Amino acid sequence: MDHALVLLATGLLIGFIGTLIGAGGGFLLVPLLLFTHRELTPEIVTAVSLAVVACNALSGSIAYARSGRVDFKAGILFALFTIPGSVLGVFLTEYIPTHIFSFVFGIILLLLAIFLFVRTKNQKTVTDTFSNQPHLTERTLTDKHNVTYHYAYNKYVGILISIMVGFISPLLGIGGGIIHVPAMVNWLSFPVHIATATSHFILAIMASISVIVHAVRGNYNDSHILHLVVWLCIGVIAGAQGGAYFSHRVKNTFIVKALAVCLGIVGIRLLMSIA
Repeated sequence: MDHALVLLATGLLIGFIGTLIGAGGGFLLVPLLLFTHRELTPEIVTAVSLAVVACNALSGSIAYARSGRVDFKAGILFALFTIPGSVLGVFLTEYIPTHIFSFVFGIILLLLAIFLFVRTKNQKTVTDTFSNQPHLTERTLTDKHNVTYHYAYNKYVGILISIMVGFISPLLGIGGGIIHVPAMVNWLSFPVHIATATSHFILAIMASISVIVHAVRGNYNDSHILHLVVWLCIGVIAGAQGGAYFSHRVKNTFIVKALAVCLGIVGIRLLMSIA
């Protein structure tokens, strides 16, 4: 898998799928690296994955921002509360044995897959006016295709979710989108297309912080690791643009179910690898 063209193609696919469903792509890259590079420690695997996720999220966020589907108010607030956990998570990865890392990651993916598949619902693009509830933040966004999204969310619940995501993401190297997107849709009532775009914006900030911490710790100093990161990142940058472009053409229920299926397959494969 270390050939430049293979890495480029892998990054392209991960960038496309990850951006399409707002998950960053780490949930695909981490198990792939665990299968193909068994010599890498969990700390290095997460370092590589988060670098790729950061590039994917930055590229996808630019495209989503142009489309008008990023809720910057919610995104900046939630991103700020992911930072403390993301720094702590980086420091804890070196203490996790590989088999425990793989087991926990596989179980999390399976549980999320089941939850998403069972709870999938087709949201309306424009919702009714919300009653006067002081604990809810009401938002209305209109994207460049003149589609209006009207919704409201509890920012305090969002902050708690973001703290949890910030801690788990660097610990498992997944970026956090596979947790943030379903949480924003099912618990915060975000429209799916706004959730995927805003999640990508949050990922761009959170993953970049984790990458800086990994860099300071010297986890990208090895030339082989740097080779993996550079070629995968080139691929995901291009793939992210494609995923963002096609996202508005895909129904929200398909995005969520596609995410659930991907999570289930990867989770099962990962658990089988340690059986």
